[in-house]
Amino acid sequence: MNEALLRSLTPSVLGILVRRGADFAAAEDAVQDALVEAVRVWPADPPRDPKGWLITAAWRKFLDASRAETARRRREDLVDEEPAPGPAPSADDTLQLYFLCAHPSLTPSSAVALTLRAVGGLTTRQIARAYLVPEATMAQRISRAKRTVSGIRLDRPGDVATVLRVLYLVFNEGYSGDVDLAAEAIRLTRQLAAAIDHPEVSGLLALMLLHHARRAGRTAPDGSLVPLAEQDRTRWDTGAIAEGVEILQAALARDRLGEFQAQAAIAALHADAPTAEETDWVQIVEWYDELAGLTDNPVVRLNRAVAIGEADGPRAGLAALATLDDSLPRHTAAAAHLHERAGDLTTAARLYAEAARKAPTHPERDHLTRQAARLNARNRH
Repeated sequence: MNEALLRSLTPSVLGILVRRGADFAAAEDAVQDALVEAVRVWPADPPRDPKGWLITAAWRKFLDASRAETARRRREDLVDEEPAPGPAPSADDTLQLYFLCAHPSLTPSSAVALTLRAVGGLTTRQIARAYLVPEATMAQRISRAKRTVSGIRLDRPGDVATVLRVLYLVFNEGYSGDVDLAAEAIRLTRQLAAAIDHPEVSGLLALMLLHHARRAGRTAPDGSLVPLAEQDRTRWDTGAIAEGVEILQAALARDRLGEFQAQAAIAALHADAPTAEETDWVQIVEWYDELAGLTDNPVVRLNRAVAIGEADGPRAGLAALATLDDSLPRHTAAAAHLHERAGDLTTAARLYAEAARKAPTHPERDHLTRQAARLNARNRH
């Protein structure tokens, strides 16, 4: 049973049903029913044309549901319209689905869930486990999202930026449950890149690959966080880094710089350095300047302050940090790092402890607590 094949076919089959006039919510239900049927039938009797089989099975599931819910005249029209099985162009349909599932009328969490189910082919149970919520809660979220977009017809180009934000949200969830959401986000972004020629899609794909390449080095055997400067770079995936850099270079050559391309350029500079000490911080600051010009995101300015601290010295970094709102996430942790680099270990230890209390995750809290303990031990000696 090739589950990956099933999931890769899901958006094109769904797109074909919608293009042939099926309501989105009913079509998505029919495709899910067809996928369940495929899991049951294919191991013993694999089809020669998997996509054609799914199209036929999904359309028949849709017709079965329609017979119970629509008038006789409409039902007979649908029966007459039953398409012959076989391959069909899918790129345009897939692209429309991305835009529909990331429609601005949906909340980010609903857009993510609908994208994973309708485009990614994941089950409601898999999505619920990945987001650590009850299956019934996720089912309600997806059902509401489907009802929201069911009446929408995309008669003009969708918003690529919204789709990319949804995919980036999926990527940042990382790994939980039985689904690797980071890998799933990369797969979906590759699929989007095949359907649309857009430099920011390439920028996001490059960014994901470059971040994902460092994944094995981010945690110690005991599960604790390993800061970038201390990571074992031999554990980084050089193949993913090379692919990410190649994709990024092709995107940058088009001279249509966007936020994800700039972020990917920063990630590429980190990946390119043989050691932490050889990181080109001056160029990283320059890219943060570009990024700050593209977005008014205060987190970008926070990261820029840290980069300035590496390029021009900790005092310069602290001066840049002082211009920002100290309630920003990780502001206290950044201040602790820069004070330690400046030699003020007492202040740094206090700030690390304060940052630990504000940490959004347990691994981050534990890491910051250990940093505070390390400096307190040094101060006592």
